[in-house]
Amino acid sequence: MAASVEHGLNNNASIPPLESGDRLTRHEFERRYTAMPNKKAELIEGVVYVASPLRFRSHGQPHGQLITWLGVYQACTPGLALGDNATVRLDLDNEPQPDVVLLIDKPARGQAQISKDDYVEGAPELVAEVAASSASIDLYDKKRAYRRNGVQEYIVWQTLENKLDWFYLQNGEYLPFVADADGVIKSRVFPGLWLDVTSIITGDMTKVLAVLQQGLNSQEHVEFVECLAEKY
Repeated sequence: MAASVEHGLNNNASIPPLESGDRLTRHEFERRYTAMPNKKAELIEGVVYVASPLRFRSHGQPHGQLITWLGVYQACTPGLALGDNATVRLDLDNEPQPDVVLLIDKPARGQAQISKDDYVEGAPELVAEVAASSASIDLYDKKRAYRRNGVQEYIVWQTLENKLDWFYLQNGEYLPFVADADGVIKSRVFPGLWLDVTSIITGDMTKVLAVLQQGLNSQEHVEFVECLAEKY
């Protein structure tokens, strides 16, 4: 047993560690990532980004708020899957690990699927990122990769600027949602997924969930659930 462990350690020692700025193929990225599973790293447009330690108020807390909001929606919408920091194989140059993904969990209906080795393959319908120090990546290279691969909606919450952008894909370009007169954004891909932007930024999750409940009670959400329940 000791010889086997030692042999395994020697194998890992021969694999170079991932470093921010490395330019790698997705295959080589996965090989190196497997050898260093205790760090978060992403491959964006062929370039490696190794995450820095994350702070609570600027990342951990808003991340939790997004998970709470989307988790309630997913729980009330059978046929969807919600993921937290799941690796996504977008294409040969991009393997991000988004803060949150929401996808249609039906192969005949959704864009993405879960691979045999338990990764997301393809473009989830919705991706959300909390962008504090990583704003330049999330709003430029990563945004471009998501757009090119067909992620239908993309949320970027810039916590240091108290700003949340929600984009939708139209004719190959990302356009920003505009909140209605009540300050609410309503998803195009996920009917009934409503967000009071000001409330989530200020941390008023009671209001966020109350507005979401209005969306869940809407006729469009009822019809969406019925549509997801139908079989081909």
